[in-house]
Amino acid sequence: MADAQQLRTPAPSSTQTVKQEFGLSTVELNYSRPGVKGRKVFGDLVPYGKVWRTGANYATTISFGEEVMVGNTKVPAGKYGLLTIPDKDQWTIILSKQTDVTSPADYKQEQDIARFTAKAEALPFSVENFTIMFNNVKPSTMDIDLIWDQTFVTLPIKTDVDTKIMAQIKNQVEGDARPYYGAAMYYMENGKDLNKALTWFDKAIEQNPKAFWVYHQRANLLVKMGKKQDAIASANKSIELAKEAKNDDYVALNEKLLAGLK
Repeated sequence: MADAQQLRTPAPSSTQTVKQEFGLSTVELNYSRPGVKGRKVFGDLVPYGKVWRTGANYATTISFGEEVMVGNTKVPAGKYGLLTIPDKDQWTIILSKQTDVTSPADYKQEQDIARFTAKAEALPFSVENFTIMFNNVKPSTMDIDLIWDQTFVTLPIKTDVDTKIMAQIKNQVEGDARPYYGAAMYYMENGKDLNKALTWFDKAIEQNPKAFWVYHQRANLLVKMGKKQDAIASANKSIELAKEAKNDDYVALNEKLLAGLK
């Protein structure tokens, strides 16, 4: 008798892993995506007022590569269960040490890491498959959006990037690495000491006198500092070096910068 073969068919609620770079690390989600399939979802298929695994089939988990803030709660780096308690107008969102909750009976509130409420908004259209997505991603903040049928809920996350980067800059600029260009860019883009940023751009040019991109960003900094003539000189130097390197993109960038200074 031939060995029986298991029939393989598509999962009724497919699983998805979503990974997003955030802050100085990554956030990863693992969940299943049930479909509406003509059913009434919230208040019926997913009852109001009860713990939901926030997906189907398996427990939904979220992993943070570094400490983050969820609401006003610090959440250490690690892997957590993402649970919710849906209601008509607002949801309770829970991060739990439990990573295996698949039914309300399994849930233990004393294992919560963070718990807060979020407004449930109505969509003017229906989304067939339950979706968790990263949105509004910025260096230190982002949203995790939960969307299904005609309901939309947002989970805000933030992380203290600035303190970590400033510590890196201090250690590396004063040490052997001396990443002058990266440090100058961070200071310029985040409204810190512009004079120090200029000093670092100059040191980066000393490290690489042919660095047309450094001259370009130095010109941008000089514009911010109100030093128009110095900015023009730096942009023209960047054009000269970019032409030598046959980099038309930076020639165009500098020409655009100069046109804005006329």
